[in-house]
Amino acid sequence: MSLKIGITDTSSHYSNYPKWIKGDDASIEILQLKQNNYDDLNLCDGIVLSGGIDTHPTFYTNNRLDYPNAPNEFNIVRDELEIKVFKYARENNIPILAICRGMQLVNCVLGGNLIQDIVEIGKPNHSRQGEMDRIHEISINKNSLLYEITGTETGIVNSAHHQAIGEIANDLIITAFSRDGIAEAAEWKNKKDKPFLLCVQWHPERLTTVLQENPFSKNIREGFLKAVKNKINKN
Repeated sequence: MSLKIGITDTSSHYSNYPKWIKGDDASIEILQLKQNNYDDLNLCDGIVLSGGIDTHPTFYTNNRLDYPNAPNEFNIVRDELEIKVFKYARENNIPILAICRGMQLVNCVLGGNLIQDIVEIGKPNHSRQGEMDRIHEISINKNSLLYEITGTETGIVNSAHHQAIGEIANDLIITAFSRDGIAEAAEWKNKKDKPFLLCVQWHPERLTTVLQENPFSKNIREGFLKAVKNKINKN
């Protein structure tokens, strides 16, 4: 079975995403989704919303642009593209895996908002240390898709972000937290008549370089691809 997986473009370590999704499976084709090839979305069997630069605050109804660690320049073109990609996937029942920025963007699209800088509100730093991701523990809700996929209530993930989910969108539920109370995963509150959606705050596409066979990387990849195959088989 041939699978076409669309991964949204990012200037931040993009090559990690197709390498992780493809693995050793030659039947998987990666489509890099950019502004100039939006029509490729019609070919996609699954969608990965990648990590990267902060979403512009206007997309979560916040006028503050000078918060700590804000980018010098936002990428509104990317924001608008990924909003269109997410809405298309939702409307066409295409499985979605949202990673780091992707998780935050999904929450914004659905009406939630963001903590603009977690250190500013007194939380420990979750951003990278030089070129190294931070590592920390998370706790998972047993009544969740994430638990179903990983099979564990606790585990170790990597961390490379300074923003986080603030108010969660009505359609979503937070299903994992770090020890300091940061939302680490989210999914549909009511999954009926909705596509597969798993949002994670960590970076599963590079977690295996830190911890081999980690279920928060290996199982997430497998769970996402299984959902994609199930969707194809139902068509």
